[in-house]
Amino acid sequence: MAHKVYITNHQNSIKIPSGIRLLIRRACNAVLQMEEFPQTAEISVTFVDNKEIAELNGQYRNKPQPTDVLSFPLGVDGEYDLNNETGAVMLGDVVISMERAMEQAELYGHSLQREVAFLTVHSMYHLLGYDHEQGGMEAVRMREKEESTLIKLGLPRTISYT
Repeated sequence: MAHKVYITNHQNSIKIPSGIRLLIRRACNAVLQMEEFPQTAEISVTFVDNKEIAELNGQYRNKPQPTDVLSFPLGVDGEYDLNNETGAVMLGDVVISMERAMEQAELYGHSLQREVAFLTVHSMYHLLGYDHEQGGMEAVRMREKEESTLIKLGLPRTISYT
């Protein structure tokens, strides 16, 4: 099943490494496969800078500072709108700060590709309704799913994230 992943670059701070768009598509597909998602899905991924993600974070989460990734799910309780032109369900939007991704890759000592793959996988689980904000078992379950997906992509976690 060929899912549609639309990738847009809205920033000039960080050069987008070759292969990163393919990696994002692989990450999205891996999550949907792991979750046995039954329909063709559409996902939008946008690269922004810290300034733009801070504005979005302020607007939608009342936290006007940069963050690494924001997820905007379009589904409610597993129900999604259909794109009548393509027949695919619209999962939502992922917005990645490439500046923050680069900072975190350097901080954690791994590649920008690895960081962007992690952020994409993390966001995909949010689009599918998973949440870690309350902590507890839901957060643990989400982390385990992320880890399994990253291992499947050949990108096991080298250090623990908090």
